[in-house]
Amino acid sequence: MEFRVLELFSGIGGMHYAFKYAQLKGDIVAALDVNTVANAVYAHNYGSKHVKTRNIQSLSVKEVAKLDANMLLMSPPCQPHTRQGLQRDTDDKRSDALTHLCGLIPKCSSLQYILMENVKGFECSQARNQFIAGLEQAGFHWREFILTPTQFNVPNTRHRYYCIARRDQAFSFPGGKIWEQVPFDIIPEQPLSRISEIVEENVPSEFLVPDDVLSKRVLVMDIIHPAQSRSMCFTKGYTHYTEGTGSAFTPLSEEESHRIFEVVKEIDTSSSPEAVKSEEVQQRRLDLLHQIKLRYFTPREVARLMSFPEEFDFPAETTNRQKYRLLGNSINVKVVGELIKILTTV
Repeated sequence: MEFRVLELFSGIGGMHYAFKYAQLKGDIVAALDVNTVANAVYAHNYGSKHVKTRNIQSLSVKEVAKLDANMLLMSPPCQPHTRQGLQRDTDDKRSDALTHLCGLIPKCSSLQYILMENVKGFECSQARNQFIAGLEQAGFHWREFILTPTQFNVPNTRHRYYCIARRDQAFSFPGGKIWEQVPFDIIPEQPLSRISEIVEENVPSEFLVPDDVLSKRVLVMDIIHPAQSRSMCFTKGYTHYTEGTGSAFTPLSEEESHRIFEVVKEIDTSSSPEAVKSEEVQQRRLDLLHQIKLRYFTPREVARLMSFPEEFDFPAETTNRQKYRLLGNSINVKVVGELIKILTTV
């Protein structure tokens, strides 16, 4: 079968790369997103032929039929369901596009395969119930997962909800539950990659953690060393907010950085509150912290941790802040690529 893929909420093209990763015959027939910055990145990597700046609520049954799309890949806005958000679910206007699609899918007879990604927590939402109802009305078989890249030998934690659905063939593994691992050994047993394998050399000083963050927030940062095989989930707030948005990197070993932190803690606990605040003590503390050479992961490194291929790139005009936001809103290419394989074969 040759797949004609409709990519919705297409962002920077993560689903497109995942489809390529799955090595299936076919192509993307249209990629729609309202974000013009994301669409510029998509066009930079894939050309502007199929990417369109569109509100997905305007998508019609007639258009899907004209495209003759038989596969739908999508990652709708997660903000209505995130732990940090208000969790307004279907009452959030950002859910309107998915609500529209839930009514559209049963009317689109050409669609045979669907994959949807969202944030962990979506599985408990009214939006999820609405989506599953649309699938069932259309006669789809469906399976749900909560998976993270570490299960696919990628040293990054990013738990996400996935639903795969197909029309004509039941799956060979049972439903009625949310799978927290893939149901068979599709990924060969091997150690997780070390962070040293993904970091760039000669990273510019602009990626060093600023002194004010180093002085005030370093003790709450998730610091990763070269020999480690883990990193936190990178969100769109990375580098803008300190806590819970992603890890920072030091080229030092754990032992080396631990020794420095012990001296810093000694300064913090052995001096009086007045002495700690003195300029001399603060400078000595900062000089010690500088020795850790703590920096943010570069956009290229974050892209690697999200399994984007090396040929993926940003236009020259894209700022680092925009790059982090776009990557934080994207998907892990390898996880989705492996699920596309399951969707189309198992």
